Amino acid sequence: MIVFFSSCTALKQMNFSGNKPVANLNETPAPAKTKFIEEITITPQADAEKIAAPDIWEKPVVKQTAPAESKPAKKITDPAPVPTPVPASGNNLTSRGTPVVESATPVHFKYSVLMDTEVESLPDKTLLDAVDEWYGVRYRVGGNTKSGVDCSGFTVAVYAAAYGMTLPRVSRDQYRLSRKISTTELKEGDLVFFNTNGRGVSHVGVYLGNNKFIHASVSRGVMVSDLFENYYLRRFVGAGRIDDKQIVSAE
Repeated sequence: MIVFFSSCTALKQMNFSGNKPVANLNETPAPAKTKFIEEITITPQADAEKIAAPDIWEKPVVKQTAPAESKPAKKITDPAPVPTPVPASGNNLTSRGTPVVESATPVHFKYSVLMDTEVESLPDKTLLDAVDEWYGVRYRVGGNTKSGVDCSGFTVAVYAAAYGMTLPRVSRDQYRLSRKISTTELKEGDLVFFNTNGRGVSHVGVYLGNNKFIHASVSRGVMVSDLFENYYLRRFVGAGRIDDKQIVSAE
């Protein structure tokens, strides 16, 4: 047996591996062959987290809520009737319970034509009946009957029948008794006065409305005239009202 002694450094360069050949450390290793993995299968994990983005084919989950407590339905009642405003004008037939067009009398139609106004705007029927009773009666000085009547006799008869009031017999005295009013304040039943002889109040009539009045005309007897006719417009003195007059009930 031959024994060689050397340093540790020299021994480090020696590579003993049994009976296997020693690889050359300075030789470049050959590249490894590429191997392909065949028949790869992927099994999804049951507990994998779902992607945050929602699946557009996934049906939305409807949240079930407890049914609301049913309440008895409220009873719907008809609204309270709105009262129909009464026209301010005192001449409207419906505001005093007198007939409208459908139930108007021949007297209403007659004075609707004479006054050139609607039936609904006519004076109270009691007043119309009182004046119509004298319509067409001829004029007679100092007369107070259906065979002849003068202007003041006519107004006395009308006031007695319509209002149950007694007027002075002379037109001048009626003017003094009445409360003087403007023509813009005229209402049915007011008195209108004229100076027809140049000596003051000498003629009187009963105002009906729509600038019309009824009176005993010297030339044509009891008739309806217009305040704006030239003859009466030039001779007009003024208008007067007898206060506290009330229509006499027809019953």
